[in-house]
Amino acid sequence: MRPPLPRPSGRPALVPSVLSADFFCLRKSLAPVKRLADWVQVDVMDGHFVPNLSFGPVLVPGVARACGLPVDAHLMVEEPLRFVDAFARAGASHITVHAEAAHAAAAVRRIKALGLTAGLALRPKTPARRVLPYLKVLDMVLVMTVEPGFGGQSFMPEMMPKVRTVRAAIAASGRPVWLQVDGGINAATAVEAGEAGADSFVIGSALFSSRDPAAFLRRLKRA
Repeated sequence: MRPPLPRPSGRPALVPSVLSADFFCLRKSLAPVKRLADWVQVDVMDGHFVPNLSFGPVLVPGVARACGLPVDAHLMVEEPLRFVDAFARAGASHITVHAEAAHAAAAVRRIKALGLTAGLALRPKTPARRVLPYLKVLDMVLVMTVEPGFGGQSFMPEMMPKVRTVRAAIAASGRPVWLQVDGGINAATAVEAGEAGADSFVIGSALFSSRDPAAFLRRLKRA
């Protein structure tokens, strides 16, 4: 039985991105954070939608065993509908697709039909209005704070007006929808994004390059 994502509760959710973990020993890399993180994210890239290749669904069971947390599959792919079933079978608890991808609405419907929670992601150049028609069914909106494709990029503060717009739309909907930010998140930028309305924070290179990842997460929770 896959663990579900928690529902938004007013407290921030910290989400390590496995893309930046040590794959030589994944269990050891994830051990310091599994009691402090809320779920983990697997960044899936196809080399077409973004100029990079990463993981397939075969990684999901290993990540789930290594950390014991829900797994969020972020599909940065041109045709997410082709992959939704495979990631569901692999044990993902949540799948996020991009508003700019082919057949995004059908992919969201399929995710929900499979009993998973669904998210819709917006690239930096995509306006907030693209997500508004989906709010009645979504469980998460992801505002990318870097151009997707590579870890270690710098946070884009110019995305904060979009975060505020999406937060206002979620509040108006009356539904429990996470508002996630991903890209360049550290102790300082998480505070900036949180003040704009984000409540889920994907942390990659800043976390796993830290000398003490557990202490890093505790500082971030306090911030």
